[in-house]
Amino acid sequence: MTLATLSQVLQPALKGGYAVGGLVVLGWEDARAYVAAAEAENAPVILQAGPGCRAHTPLRVLGAMFRTLAEGASVPVVAHLDHGYTEDECREAIDCGFSSVMFDGSRKPLDQNIAETARIAAIAHAAGVSIEGEIGFVGYSQGEASAGTTPEEAARFAAESGVDAMAVSIGNVHLQQEKAAEIDLDALHAIEAVTDLPLVIHGGSGVPVAIRSRLARESKICKFNIGTELRMAFGQALREAVDSDPKRFDRLAILKDTEAPVRDAARAVIRTLRGPSPK
Repeated sequence: MTLATLSQVLQPALKGGYAVGGLVVLGWEDARAYVAAAEAENAPVILQAGPGCRAHTPLRVLGAMFRTLAEGASVPVVAHLDHGYTEDECREAIDCGFSSVMFDGSRKPLDQNIAETARIAAIAHAAGVSIEGEIGFVGYSQGEASAGTTPEEAARFAAESGVDAMAVSIGNVHLQQEKAAEIDLDALHAIEAVTDLPLVIHGGSGVPVAIRSRLARESKICKFNIGTELRMAFGQALREAVDSDPKRFDRLAILKDTEAPVRDAARAVIRTLRGPSPK
């Protein structure tokens, strides 16, 4: 089994000057394609179960699915709960075999965010599980506006929350289809000056590829969450598979045609985060 915790893949990335892809899963087909992509690139991968995925697939199913893929993988695979909003949800993920959880208290006042995150961090660490937290709020394209991360709040959160990785809001936005995010490098440098934690960018699909690569090599950003970009690759492949023959109806045959395009899109994501040469 190559099941790994978040710390086990992000600490080497922090030291080695690269980042790891947190790839958002919606089902078996894309999860399998992501692991195949990671194996082809000889790189670790973080399989992420976000709120959308959890809305139609129970955590116990997702935990078993991620662990099954990890058992057969030749590279480290992290089973990660993305955007867990309650202690109960994080506890359930741990009980279901996830090796990493993200508690998202970013909408809450700083003191409450720190206190709740610290409590869940203690639970996670006691179970041998890593934890990611978020300080500042990463907004949504065509939705809630972001609240940027300040270095003062980042310093407190890093020191008091007990997290293994810290998600920050520095111009990145969730669900952005165009690669138009303008990363605030001054804010990033100020945050890096007050913590040695691996940093995380949510909404990585909206960050220009060249900027992703540069930040992966030159900053403490060690994890980029990528969802929209991969869903778009899947949707395009599915559309082409269906349109190629109006008489097709076999779901498995149609989904099989999406496997290579999604795998290739995931490989491209992973490759850009590793810099000019494998670490």
